[in-house]
This record gives sequence, structure tokens and C-alpha cells, in this order.
Amino acid sequence: MSESGQKLHAAEPLVAEVVRRGPPRYYHLLWDEDLEMMRPLFEALIEHRQAVVAYWYQLYALHFADERTLSEQEFSRLFEPALLRNKTALLHGDMDRYAKEVRVLGEELVRKNVPLQEIIASMHLFEQAAMAFCPESLKSRVDIATKFDQLSHIRVILLVDTYCRLGNALTRARLTGLERELNSLAGTRRQNFHGLVGSSRVMQRLYEQIEAVAATSGTVLIVGESGTGKELVARAIHECSPRHSGPFVPFNCAAIPKDLVESELFGYRRGAFSGANTEYLGLFRAADGGTLFLDEITEMSIEAQSKLLRVLQEYAVRPIGSTKEIRVDVRLIASTNREPEQAMEEGRLRHDLYYRLTAGELRVPPLRERIDDIPQLVDHFIALFNEKLRRRPPVEGIQPAALEALMRYHWPGNVRELANTIEAAITFGRGATIVLDDLPPRITRMPSPVEDLPKVSCAATFAEVERELIARALEQTNGNKVQAAKLLGISRKKLYAKIKKYGLACGPNDEADTQDEQ
Repeated sequence: MSESGQKLHAAEPLVAEVVRRGPPRYYHLLWDEDLEMMRPLFEALIEHRQAVVAYWYQLYALHFADERTLSEQEFSRLFEPALLRNKTALLHGDMDRYAKEVRVLGEELVRKNVPLQEIIASMHLFEQAAMAFCPESLKSRVDIATKFDQLSHIRVILLVDTYCRLGNALTRARLTGLERELNSLAGTRRQNFHGLVGSSRVMQRLYEQIEAVAATSGTVLIVGESGTGKELVARAIHECSPRHSGPFVPFNCAAIPKDLVESELFGYRRGAFSGANTEYLGLFRAADGGTLFLDEITEMSIEAQSKLLRVLQEYAVRPIGSTKEIRVDVRLIASTNREPEQAMEEGRLRHDLYYRLTAGELRVPPLRERIDDIPQLVDHFIALFNEKLRRRPPVEGIQPAALEALMRYHWPGNVRELANTIEAAITFGRGATIVLDDLPPRITRMPSPVEDLPKVSCAATFAEVERELIARALEQTNGNKVQAAKLLGISRKKLYAKIKKYGLACGPNDEADTQDEQ
């Protein structure tokens, strides 16, 4: 028999054992019956916990001497109640509760600034102290010692994970605090914020709102036109929140057929339907401990929205084909490019789900409302696509005339359209800078002053000329009255009066502009 065949043959009893007993309960190290086998040991540790902790501290003090972090009083205060709580959980066979208790202990040790190597060594010293109080009938049993050692490995895994997560969070919090202090002292505006670029007043306000909602644990609804960067806003909320070390799972509700959304979100059991050959956890369980971002939630079916609402209320999901609900710890952030009130009227968004989501509502401004950010965005995208496209030699900047054309354009596709424009200019341009010829005609043909608008017949009356100019300005700005007024060099109030006078139709922005006028 070959060497590989011998190894496979040797593994057969282990495989048969797994099949017989089912999957291990935790980190593939222990089964439920292993916990039951150690029950007398757990009971003894709970009964003699004061003596166990006292002996444990002696070992700790001997090992670390004057370099130890914890005093005897602190050691006892931390470990004695922790021993009671986590061993009680093990007596009930509740490994999830045990893991939670160990993580709580780990967080306290991190906040006490106990070094990681000291924590790990202390856990091994606990094994020695615990076995000293093991019932005599169990001390000679190798299987008990082996299983208790495997439990110790689980404990160390949980503590190291907690140490890394919380340690990173505390470091990040300190850096964020220093950054805020620096910004305050310098009196400067933030130009970059977790991937978002812009120092305009509306963006500064958005950064403040992100930080405010990130400090809470509630659901968030992000409203904004397509291409404004709603997913970047969702990521920024996640990165600013206490959950930043957990997963961030984005999902576009419009990207897959509506009848598949439920299985993607909630998961399914093997055999739940035709083609379900394996178990699928679903996105809620994949995002456990972190954030789930549902992009374009108004594209989700009303039936799926109803089930989503139940998850938000119960903090549990029921996989398709299962009769049991599974607890999840997930923060939900949703987005839409539609006005929520209109979406509710059209039957695209449940009223009760909307009210649940509006615990925190953020609106992302379109690019036309923050034209002053375009130079910063252009610099950002030039650096980004120089690296992505490996442009050699790299593009060094943009010609003033080309930048002026970008700032005159009305950007119906928002930041995404600007990014695509810069990427195309770098891809097809050959110069060291982006010039007018590198930009698409729809941008370079955009007129600036009123006199650049196409001429009308000299025989026309003044009213006819004025009406034609206003109509073409509105056409050039895609019906945006704010930009049309700027293009014509008149006030918005005057433009509204002229539109009403000449009976001009302006497109989809009528209602919003009328409300703005009022």
C-alpha cells in the first residue's frame, strides 16, 4: 500500500467516529458527550473556585514575578466570577454562552492592559491549578486530561480573537480621537473620510451624520440618487461603529431575481428545494457580529420585506426548509435611489419597514449640489486609476479648461459617472495631463455663458427668443432648474416665473423644485 493509501486507511476510524457522533460542537475540538464526561470536574471547580483561584494566583505570581500586571485582589475579582459563569455554562452544555463569557473576560483583560502573552500563559497555568482540584477518580484518566486540554485550546482561541478585535478597536478609537483633535486645532475641513472624498459643506455635514449614527446600533436608511456613493456611506458607518472588526456584507437587491432573495438572505437547509444539495448559511448569518448592507431595498418583493421586518424585530432568521429560528447579531443598513414616500405610495416599500429603517436616515447629496468637490474628486480618481491601470508614465493632472468643463457639466450619473469619465480619459489619453479632447462630447459641448447657447432667428420676437433660450437651458441641464438658472445668469425665482409664463415642461424635477420654491 502506498504512503498516501496508508494515511487514508489510518483516518478511516476517525471519519467513522465523526459520522457516528455528528459534527463537533465548537472549533471541531469537542462533542456534547465530552462536556458531559467532564461534568464532575466542572462541578468540583465551581465548588472550590476560591481555592482554585488562590492557587492559580500563586502559580501566576511565581511565573511572572514583579513583571505581572494584576495584583492578587484584581486577579481574584476578575477570574473567580468568570470561572463560576463559564463553568456553569459548560454544565448546561451551552457552548455559545461559554464563548460569550470567555469573551467578556477577554475584554476586561484588554482594558486592564494585560499583555497577550501573559493572558495565554495564565490560561495554561489555570489548567495546572484546575487539575489539582480534579476529583481523585478522574485524575488518572487520560481522556479527561485530553478533553480538558482541548477545552483550554478553545478558551485560548476565544481570548486571542477578543484581544485582537478589541485591541484594534481601542487603537482605532485613539487614532480617531487624535484625528478629530488635529482637525479641531487646525481648523480645517476633512477632505477624505473612510473612502468618501469632498470638503464641501454638505459633505462635512454628511461625515458628522455618519459618525452620529455609527455610535448607535439601530437600523439606517441611506437615500440618494444612483452613483452618489451609498455603499461607501454604508461602509463608513460600519468602519466608524463598534462592529468595524466584524464582517461588512453588501447585497444588491436588484441584482438577482426577486424569488431568490429570501434564500440569499436567510439561507436554506439541504434538500429544502430542488438543487439545494448543501446547506447555505445566508447573508444574515454571514454578517453575524457585523453589518449587512441591502442596496436598493425598494427592489425587494413586499413578501420578502415582510420577512425582513420579522428578522429585525426578533433578531433571528429561519432558513428555508427549517422549523427552527437561529439567533443573529447583525446591524442592518439599507439604501434606495427612490424617494421613500413615493416608493410607499407605489407599493414598493412597506410602511412598517420604512418606519423601522428610519431610526437613522441619511441623504447623500448628488454631485451637482457639491460642484466644489470636483477638483478633489478628480485628483482622487487620477491617483486611483493611475495605479489600477498601471499607466506609465502616470497622468500628472488635468488641464484647467478640461477641469472647467467638468465643473460646468450637470452630472446625472453623479460620482460614478465622474469616475468613469476620468478612467476613460486615462485609458485613452496619451498626454501627461487630461485635456479637453480626452473628455466625451456630452461634457465638452456643455455651454457656459448664455451667449454660447445656439442662436435663434433674428426675426423672432424678444419673447420667442427668451422662451427658446430658457427651453434650451433646461434641456441642457436635463430639467434641473438650479443649474439652468445659473446657466442663464438669473435667479431661480425669476426662472420659475418665466417657466410658468411660457408654459414650459421641465421633466422629473418639477415636484421637488416646486416644493423648494415654496
